[in-house]
Amino acid sequence: MKDIDIYDFDKTIVPFDSGSLFVGYCILHYPWCIVIAPVLLVAGLLMVCRIISFTQFKRLCFCFLPLIPKDKAVKDFWDRHIDEVYPWFKDRPRHSVVISASPDFLLEDIAKRLKFDDLICTCHNPKTGAIIGENCRDEEKVRRLYRLYDKDEINVVDVYSDSLRHDRPIFSLATGKCYHIVNGQRNEFDYNDVYHN
Repeated sequence: MKDIDIYDFDKTIVPFDSGSLFVGYCILHYPWCIVIAPVLLVAGLLMVCRIISFTQFKRLCFCFLPLIPKDKAVKDFWDRHIDEVYPWFKDRPRHSVVISASPDFLLEDIAKRLKFDDLICTCHNPKTGAIIGENCRDEEKVRRLYRLYDKDEINVVDVYSDSLRHDRPIFSLATGKCYHIVNGQRNEFDYNDVYHN
């Protein structure tokens, strides 16, 4: 049986939401991307009004990808932000599985640089930016983990995330420690104290 640790990515390993920051980066560096702003504004309003889901909204967020040199943009983005990775993440005690709702085309570069053992994230069409399948959040993180590993093959030791609200499903897997990440600090907590049944 393999011992693993699970890490969320955004606001856990880095102090920002990488997908949102990348959208802003692209609008700044490739200003013609601003043409998607009206679409995102309308979709955002529809999401707030619960007419469309968050996943449906997110399907539109990266529709500007055909308008930019994606690989160069991603590389330049991480060149700029690599130093913001929290130092404690670089000294990992065991096999690391990073599970994130952020796009695969954005995280694959940083995964190679930081040598994640495994990366599970939201799959996107690299040409159109559209989501393929489900957004990798909440219970979907556990489903995707068990697609990668048989339940009986792994022992989840520690789990790290900034979101107590959305990451209860992965916190519930910890046999060791749960860490709530706040401003880069690892705050250990007891699962049963936080999540009263």
